[in-house]
Amino acid sequence: MHVRMLTGGLAAACLLSVSLTGGQAAAAVSSTALAPPAARVVTYDASGSAEFKNAVNRGAAIWNESVDAVELRPAAAGQRANIRVLADNGWPRALPTTLGNGTVYIGRQAVDQGYDTIRISAHELGHILGLPDRKPGPCSSLMSGSTAGTSCTNPYPNAAEKAEVEGNFGGALAGRAQVARAGVIVD
Repeated sequence: MHVRMLTGGLAAACLLSVSLTGGQAAAAVSSTALAPPAARVVTYDASGSAEFKNAVNRGAAIWNESVDAVELRPAAAGQRANIRVLADNGWPRALPTTLGNGTVYIGRQAVDQGYDTIRISAHELGHILGLPDRKPGPCSSLMSGSTAGTSCTNPYPNAAEKAEVEGNFGGALAGRAQVARAGVIVD
């Protein structure tokens, strides 16, 4: 679990004193020098996710616990969300448009077959965060999706998946252009 660091007032209050031969110099430490970059906020609207709303909220919370560079928040009333989450009778899928934007469908077909709703939610949100399917794959890989089988209920990204999302939203790849991702990712 990642712990977000306190920034702003606390960092600005830090003062570095340096003793020099023949005098003293003091320099205020910039809050940006001490603090990691702020997380990019991506909003989601789960109002159309019907009976899966709690699973969607839990999937978003799992990503928030797992990475620092992006934070998924429910959209405020009247706010246009980056991600729309809908329930339908098909197979779960994500339609990313650009990084952090798109539509997720929590399909009842997979749920009816016994797949875990929280794993489905976290997996589909992973696509919106820039992750591809990794099929076939073990249960320890969130992005292995349905190939891990109905007995797999692991909703947590593994270390490589976390690192990829961190890189997508700043991390080591800060400043790179966001490339639109067209198409549908069906799991």
